[in-house]
Amino acid sequence: MKRIIFATSNEGKMKEIREILKDLNIELLSLKDAGLNPDIEENGLTFEENAIIKAKIVMELTGEIVLADDSGLEVDYMDKAPGVYSARFLGEDTPYSVKNQYIIDKLANAKEEERSARFVCVIACAIPNGEVVTRRATIEGYISKQICGTEGFGYDPIFYVPEYQCTTAEMLSELKNAISHRGKALSAMKQVIKDRL
Repeated sequence: MKRIIFATSNEGKMKEIREILKDLNIELLSLKDAGLNPDIEENGLTFEENAIIKAKIVMELTGEIVLADDSGLEVDYMDKAPGVYSARFLGEDTPYSVKNQYIIDKLANAKEEERSARFVCVIACAIPNGEVVTRRATIEGYISKQICGTEGFGYDPIFYVPEYQCTTAEMLSELKNAISHRGKALSAMKQVIKDRL
């Protein structure tokens, strides 16, 4: 079975990724599974740049096909912050409960239509022959007025999707994986993986 490493140590993310890619006949390893702990400085200015940095570094270390994602939340009322700094927003070790409450507080005076936001995900695939492919996807929604839901991780409890009248943290994983930024980007990347394998 072909091995692919996904350049993340985030278990919540790995759970989603394994679910979305389960029909590919591959062994999907996290950095932890592969016994890797590379020091990667995500100093790109775009989601694309950061995803490529991660995928290439791990591919060069291992000589294997590597997937990496860079994803984040863009809040229009906050000039698209936290954006590429979503994971490091308010400090890397700050819990998401604090980050989520901070964003809700920042939007305390925002009107309904000013609460627009989106999740962005870029998946990069680095192949040992030097080829790098990226796929980008988004999901549009609004910042909710309170933290809701216990599913998912990160900013899910404050990201409200009007079509489903709930946050992504209130969705069943099957639905979330079908409509989310990461789900759509990974689905687009599936064909690339099939072609390369």
